[in-house]
Amino acid sequence: MPRFSIIVTIQDVAGRLPSILDSALAQSFTDFELIPACETADSPASGVAAEYAERDSRIVTVTGSRDAGLRAATGTYVLFLGARDVLTPGALTAMDTHLRETGEVDVLHLGHEQVPWWDGEPKTELFENGDPTDVRLPVWATAYRRTFLADHQLAFTPGNFTDLGWSELVSLAAKETAALRTVCVRRHERRQSTNNRAPGGRAELLDQVELVLNSAAEQSLPEGRLQALFDQLFAEVLDTATEPGLRRVFFRRAARLYRRHRPPGHRTEGLRNRLLACGAFTAFRALLGVNQLAARARSYAARIARRRRPYARYLRKPVDENLAVYAAYWGRGYACNPAAIHRKARELAPHIRSVFLVREQELPHMPEDVESVVIGSRRYWEVMARAKYAFNNVNFETAVRKRPGTVHVQTHHGTPLKRMGVDQIEYRAVAAATGNFGRLMRRVDRWDYSLSSNAHSTEVWSGAYPSSFQHLEYGYPRNDRFYTADPGEVTAIRERLGIPEDRVALLYAPTFRDYPRDVSAQFDLARFCTELGPEFVVLLRAHYFLDGNADLQQAVAAGQLIDVTSLRETEDICLASDALITDYSSIMFDYANLDRPIVTYADDWDVYRDTRGVYFDLLSGPPGHVARTQDELIQVFTTGEWADERSAGLRARFRERFCQFDDGRAAERVVRRVLLGQPEEELPPLIPLGERLPVPAATPRLRTPAL
Repeated sequence: MPRFSIIVTIQDVAGRLPSILDSALAQSFTDFELIPACETADSPASGVAAEYAERDSRIVTVTGSRDAGLRAATGTYVLFLGARDVLTPGALTAMDTHLRETGEVDVLHLGHEQVPWWDGEPKTELFENGDPTDVRLPVWATAYRRTFLADHQLAFTPGNFTDLGWSELVSLAAKETAALRTVCVRRHERRQSTNNRAPGGRAELLDQVELVLNSAAEQSLPEGRLQALFDQLFAEVLDTATEPGLRRVFFRRAARLYRRHRPPGHRTEGLRNRLLACGAFTAFRALLGVNQLAARARSYAARIARRRRPYARYLRKPVDENLAVYAAYWGRGYACNPAAIHRKARELAPHIRSVFLVREQELPHMPEDVESVVIGSRRYWEVMARAKYAFNNVNFETAVRKRPGTVHVQTHHGTPLKRMGVDQIEYRAVAAATGNFGRLMRRVDRWDYSLSSNAHSTEVWSGAYPSSFQHLEYGYPRNDRFYTADPGEVTAIRERLGIPEDRVALLYAPTFRDYPRDVSAQFDLARFCTELGPEFVVLLRAHYFLDGNADLQQAVAAGQLIDVTSLRETEDICLASDALITDYSSIMFDYANLDRPIVTYADDWDVYRDTRGVYFDLLSGPPGHVARTQDELIQVFTTGEWADERSAGLRARFRERFCQFDDGRAAERVVRRVLLGQPEEELPPLIPLGERLPVPAATPRLRTPAL
């Protein structure tokens, strides 16, 4: 029987699971079992948990909630960790030592730290030895004796606010408790978005309050304890009642509970409490209105200052129901998912006027038949104020106001391997470059829809950008071209780029680093081109290699290297190539749709992972062969391994996970759902992965591996 059972529950942020599991597996105290409890057996979190279970016998995976994990637990003490919780180094040793000193108590309250989702100071809670039941303690910072939970048949009720009921029922049942004044658990707080508590969830809060109060009534609690419990519960009720959407039925039921369970001699203090005690719903709501008006008055001047003068005038005009604006990469031109949606909108929704937003220097590069507006101009502010629809693969500037009835679609520009959004907070260098997370989330709050190309992205966007948007799991429109292009188009692109017919074209596209790195010193690209031999040509998409490098200039002159960095059409470059070499760039996820070989060059994976933060271990599930040194990379190509059966098998598994929704009709789904308002059931059905036919590579002759 292990000393501890650590139950980990993950719902919609599977990218956090490795951090939680690693914090437990890194403990110096090893007498524990680790139980990831995933909602469904086919979720991304289940896949991550299964990978860990294969490597460590202490990990036992279950399907279900915390109760499922509790049923599987065999340890003397049980801990429940959530998606934002990690054990601090030495936590289990400190807990075991303290329990041996205090004896086998029912409940051990743990010191814990809550790290704000933005850049504030962590909040640490440490308790004096003794019974700390005068405060509400989190489920995730408590160790429970398993037989104590079983003897009292304690379980988590479904729905919202279940932790409140659990914590208070445990507190009522526990006879022996202790507190450990050591920070054992660290929680990275999530931003509370506008959809976290729907009006229906308030009824579940009252269910929990009533459950606890009924249980307390059956016990002879000391007067002080009963009054403290009563005040704690109704403080939560009143905080919830002040949120938007308060309903009379909730308020009146809360008032009845207040009067029925108010302890003898309890003094009702404070205006909010007095209004609740007498059931004065109208007066309570009026009080909320007064407070809200005061808050609005305080922020009015700040809001006005942020607006541009012409923009403020345009905002008073009606929304144009047939106007849509598009932007990509902060105005860097006609590209990516917004451009693909724009093209399809002109085909399927010609009644919608489509305007692309670009920086002034990009105007000469825009297609002649695309209406464009310069960002920052008077026309820009006019279309931003009046457009019914807005599509962007990044964020519009903070000054842009989301008007009622308008629709903002965040298309994104890649599948995330590296940490994004507020998930970057714990990586200091990256967080500093990102800037103000509060401002970021105010921009995110404008999103109505977020586009996903796979379930992994859906889960990451939910955690990295916590807000009330709806996911559109339609695929990435820019990847439609990999299925709609024909072989003749591929041949024409290769001719335009100057790729000889008899050459295998390798696209080399490394990602950006957030830390200093002498790329030229670490990867001798000229040597790589030379040793590949005349069968290959390298398409380079990384500008910093060529600057001042005579050897690379010679490789270009010899036809071994073609610089495609300045070309805007990434999809064209992918179509022209026969295989991809990359490190950690999101291009790998898009390229996998072509079902062509991918080789990962991961010479600094450990540094990248620890500095930038990642959502999963790429090297455990790569899209093809992995090389950790330049010699290994050269060997992969000179021996033919890059296109062997193992490469195909790895790529097939990678495509199953990350090419779920890309089938060539993503742009059509977006246009029909957003611009034409068609319901989900009328959208083009998803083509099964095995039936999709991406355009083949131009070079049919691929080297076979040596026997």
